[in-house]
Amino acid sequence: MNDRTRHLVAALTGLGLGLAALGPGLAPGFVLSYDMVFVPDPAFTRMTFGLTGVVPRHVPSDAFVTALAAVIPSDAVQKLVVLAIFVMACASAASLVPTRRPAPRLAAGACYAWNPFVAERLLLGQWALLLGYAALPWVVAAAARTDEPGGGRRLVRALIPAAVGGFAALAVTAITALPVAVATGRTRAALRVLAAAGALSLPWLIPGALRPAGVPGDGTAVDLFAARADTPFGTLGSLLLLGGVWNGETVPSGYGAPVTATIWLVVVVVALLAYWRWCREPAWRRGLAVAAAIGFAVAALGAVAPGALEAVIGLWPGFAVLRDGQQYAAPLAVLVAVGLGTAADRAAEARWPGVAAAAIAVPVLLLPTLAWGAAGDLRAVRYPDDWARAKRIIDGDPAAGDVLVLPWASYRSYPWNHGRRVLDPLPRYLHRRVVVDDAVTVDGTTVAPEDPRAVRLAPAARTGAPSAVTLRDAGVRYVVVDAELGTLRPSGPATPVFQGADLAVYRIEGTAAAPGDEVPVVPVVAAWIALSLAVFWSILPPRTTLSFPLLGGTPPRNPHPRRPDH
Repeated sequence: MNDRTRHLVAALTGLGLGLAALGPGLAPGFVLSYDMVFVPDPAFTRMTFGLTGVVPRHVPSDAFVTALAAVIPSDAVQKLVVLAIFVMACASAASLVPTRRPAPRLAAGACYAWNPFVAERLLLGQWALLLGYAALPWVVAAAARTDEPGGGRRLVRALIPAAVGGFAALAVTAITALPVAVATGRTRAALRVLAAAGALSLPWLIPGALRPAGVPGDGTAVDLFAARADTPFGTLGSLLLLGGVWNGETVPSGYGAPVTATIWLVVVVVALLAYWRWCREPAWRRGLAVAAAIGFAVAALGAVAPGALEAVIGLWPGFAVLRDGQQYAAPLAVLVAVGLGTAADRAAEARWPGVAAAAIAVPVLLLPTLAWGAAGDLRAVRYPDDWARAKRIIDGDPAAGDVLVLPWASYRSYPWNHGRRVLDPLPRYLHRRVVVDDAVTVDGTTVAPEDPRAVRLAPAARTGAPSAVTLRDAGVRYVVVDAELGTLRPSGPATPVFQGADLAVYRIEGTAAAPGDEVPVVPVVAAWIALSLAVFWSILPPRTTLSFPLLGGTPPRNPHPRRPDH
């Protein structure tokens, strides 16, 4: 079996795992779960590029989805993105196992694509983070070869899925890639990793730094997002088993039962020992081990030393990206997957083919409730017709003004979404600036809101009957009530323009100009140009060179072509 066939088999295995995981989510419509919000007919707006002053966590992933939705239906875009996560995860992990035998490679791929980390993050709706996770093994291989001819190009190409994923995906990827590059013993390799990650971060880094409210960072929220035990082995044991998500509602049904958790612990320990003893890949072996250890320490920090993390966030609010600790277990997942593949390879060498086959199946058998849409939790639904009618009214109005959404809460549990909690879709569904409550409440504790518009309008909006005069003076043209209809509406001179079973719309006349909370356009445009040039350079033929010295390109010293990549 040649390399191309091996890669194809691994990719098809990942596709099969993705189809099994999506299940009912493959039906027409959208899967809406927590942060996973896809909408019909998305449009490029100021929000898409982080220009409205909100924290640009959705940049550039929203632009990526919107661009794809211009070619194919947006519900199909969602399914393709989720399936791509499984395909890339399986193929990338399989490619990292230093063997030509297909079964050990598939064991690593299945383990990396189907584990508690993937299940919990998928239920949490963090598809953008999972895009970066899926390509992480490729990043490990590229970071170890950065100093080779064409190494800078390979690194940037490997980082593209994380770049699409945005700030969290790139943060996890950088924490993984940098130790691998440093382990090569060359400072230049580490600088190239930093330069590549920095260039690809510009579309969200620039609007985040230039927003009028500054870089947000609430150190008091460390306890809320710290890793938690979801197995009998405590928080640290749960992280070792690649679980431990902070949101207990996103733990797969039945996960953490003593028997299956114990078997999974044995599998993980065997994988770690096999990696340490038998994985002899010199380029990245030590660097990946260091990255996994650093990632595990960061993942555990909020649980074992919250005061230290709060102090770090106090020094610079940007370190708040470390609050959601479990996501930094991703490099450990790479190590476990490669270790399991290595163990299966040793079993194959010892003529125990049944062990290698069992290694492929064991991740799925120990986490069966990820199948069929996480046991039915991830089901495709259609937006109600009322939403489409309201959209035509609001987007068709030539008058300026923003939209305020009631009830004043960031997450919704719509009956038409089977009660599944989801981030309010209206900011993406409508083509106007939509103001929602962006404060997150966990176990009765609320994280401070970050959108300056939401902060100013919160006192009025929390009443459930905000004054139309107050909203008019604040630049609000429409009030949309998408839950608790009949109990909420603006008070005063607001005209009801649509009343349906699932949504109500009120218009406010004479809206004043909205306050200037927006991000300057020119630096953001420059950031996107820099990103585009970096990606374009990475996919050019090897003989073509642009002047990106830190990324690996150097001007030719003679007219003869350089040696091509290997």
